[in-house]
Amino acid sequence: MRELNIANIPPAGDERPMRSVVQRVDRASVSVGECTISRIENGLLVFLGVEGGDTEVDADFLLEKIINLRVFEDTQGKMNLSLIDTSGGMLIISQFTLLADCRKGRRPSFIAAADPENARRLYDYFVVKAGEKVKRVGTGEFQAMMKIDSINDGPVTLLLDSRKQF
Repeated sequence: MRELNIANIPPAGDERPMRSVVQRVDRASVSVGECTISRIENGLLVFLGVEGGDTEVDADFLLEKIINLRVFEDTQGKMNLSLIDTSGGMLIISQFTLLADCRKGRRPSFIAAADPENARRLYDYFVVKAGEKVKRVGTGEFQAMMKIDSINDGPVTLLLDSRKQF
């Protein structure tokens, strides 16, 4: 396994990093139209936003962070276990709106989001790498209108980015 080197991640500057919203769930599913295309039980629902300029280094960093976060309860009720420890599932949904800039006006700007070709490439890369580490991985459909159904556990919701801005 290749060791991640955080020093290789470009400085934040004015650019925003790859972002994710991670929710601990009892179950989650995604539907396109009337068809449920994927579902998980007991795991993490991951919304993933790819910014222009993101690379595989960003994706690797976020994936390692997500799968190793100690957000699941141990036998004493303490959050001491990771997704890897619990063999939980991961449902990964692409969501360019995580990169919205709402600082001016009333309409969000999505100019920071990666173009669809690069976003799909990094989303697919993230999914493939997740499948190498997590037993059960589900996905949404890239660029589709999706309905996400989830039962949050806790609730536990975390914001992560590849350049540790928050």
